[in-house]
Amino acid sequence: MELKKLKVLELASVLAGPQVGSFFAELGASVTKVENPTNKGDITRKWKLPSESSATKISAYYASTNTNKEILWLDFSVKQDFDKLHEEIQGANIILVNFKPGDAEKFQLSYEDCKQLNPNLIYGEITGYGQKDKRTAFDMVLQAEAGYLSMNGTHNQMAKLPVAFIDLFAAHQLKEGILVALLQNNRPCKVSVSLYDAAIASLANQASNQLMNNHTPTRLGTLHPNIAPYGEILEFRDNKKVVLAIGSDKQFRLLMEVLNIEPNTKFENNTSRVKFRKEILEVLQESASKITRNEFVAKCDELKIPVGEIKDLKEVFDTQMAKDLIIEEIIEGEHVKKVKSAVFTISS
Repeated sequence: MELKKLKVLELASVLAGPQVGSFFAELGASVTKVENPTNKGDITRKWKLPSESSATKISAYYASTNTNKEILWLDFSVKQDFDKLHEEIQGANIILVNFKPGDAEKFQLSYEDCKQLNPNLIYGEITGYGQKDKRTAFDMVLQAEAGYLSMNGTHNQMAKLPVAFIDLFAAHQLKEGILVALLQNNRPCKVSVSLYDAAIASLANQASNQLMNNHTPTRLGTLHPNIAPYGEILEFRDNKKVVLAIGSDKQFRLLMEVLNIEPNTKFENNTSRVKFRKEILEVLQESASKITRNEFVAKCDELKIPVGEIKDLKEVFDTQMAKDLIIEEIIEGEHVKKVKSAVFTISS
């Protein structure tokens, strides 16, 4: 089926489920988001910064993941509204849910209930900890329980990931599962993912370091446990900063050349550089303080040395590349901006 002919019914709130709905909306699908007027809608409508106007109906947080959707206000406890919901289910290709434990059954909106109404349905479900564990889950809790807090931050201070990445990991998993179900023309079917499973799956090399080498990561700030200098930060004469991401011996040799530093056999391979990373940073920083960041970055770009200018979000969205990923829309009379959910391209 063409994506533009898909009808998606979103019975989800906060970030993970709505992010999936936003993804399909951007690809041209018709997405209807159901919100409860009794609860004044998705809770993220109220998650405003102190600087946001109290008079607006929606927050920037809500806008970030709810553009290009038709909003349908329905109270499941009202028979007329519930009948309308049944009509929407019967006409949908995909339903997205992230009910609290027990609510799907209470509202008669479980997979078993919905497939009786629509046998051609893909039921996309996000849970906190899977089908059997009924604990309520939020991103912050999962960052703690899946190990992220133990690794993120510095020696003296834990730090949360600054975006609800566990929600986003789960959203990506659900998108992929739904797309596979569409590809296989498998329906009715339920595609289910938990925040916990998505968080554990996304540990990637950190998980394998633990499982294969019994290496329990400590908080390294920006540093990489396996590679150096990778995550080290240099400050330049103009007080601007870059982060290094040197992954090979060749890249390190070129970096030394850019900074006019004589070769040192102690630093000639990655294993040695990880061992002596503090000493390396001192040597690199001494040279970096004599030049500007622009000078340094220009030479690194020319030689394909991976370094990143450290920017705040104002600086990021001053760049044309970031501007090209912005969507603008009117939601309930409010002019909103967000970044795209679907940023891939397909060419022939």
